Amino acid sequence: MIWILFIGTLLLSLWAAARVKSVYHRYNQGIVMSGLTGGEAAYQILRHAGIRDVEITHQDGILGDHYDPIHKRLVLSTENFHGRSPAALGVAAHECGHAIQHQMAYKPLHWRMAAVGITTYANYVVMFLPFLGIMTGLLQPLTGAAIMAVAWGVIMMFNLITLPVEFDASRRAKALLAGLGMIERGEEATAVRKVLDAAAWTYVAAFITSLVYLLWHLLPLLTGGRSRE
Repeated sequence: MIWILFIGTLLLSLWAAARVKSVYHRYNQGIVMSGLTGGEAAYQILRHAGIRDVEITHQDGILGDHYDPIHKRLVLSTENFHGRSPAALGVAAHECGHAIQHQMAYKPLHWRMAAVGITTYANYVVMFLPFLGIMTGLLQPLTGAAIMAVAWGVIMMFNLITLPVEFDASRRAKALLAGLGMIERGEEATAVRKVLDAAAWTYVAAFITSLVYLLWHLLPLLTGGRSRE
């Protein structure tokens, strides 16, 4: 049964990641009618929102775009920073959405920021505890299951909090790009929507995976250690 869960969740994650790359590459073509680059769009969106203390920069790599709330840096991939495609503007606007969330003290974003530390430890637990338990034999099965359930519970809650953060940022991105005239209605707006919707599936897949493993480790605790087969 554990292999079915592992393969099933792995396939879901791989499908979500492959879909993001496929949709991104499909719409990372051509030039939007406004002629703006992702970096220029990000600058205008932040200025429109009254945000002047966020640095906009770029780095090499594909889809490594992110907003760093600690250092107030909006980092775009070089391709999206200089790109003029619907995909480039969509990704840039999405990261601006996070900067706007930070400015307005959007609660789910602050919950996620607060949970980063404990989630990092929880990830270490789910990666290394099974191997340590097998090699040392020091942990009783139910004790190991309890620790793993707590760790997966933390990861699941982090992924759950992430969903409204990411969906809200995408919603803001679509509205801002259209409202500021950076993309045209029709094909360009559709391309941005498809890129951002595809990206959202990676977060949904992460949540489903963590929920499945949480339930898997809770099962022996709820059944008194009886077989999960």
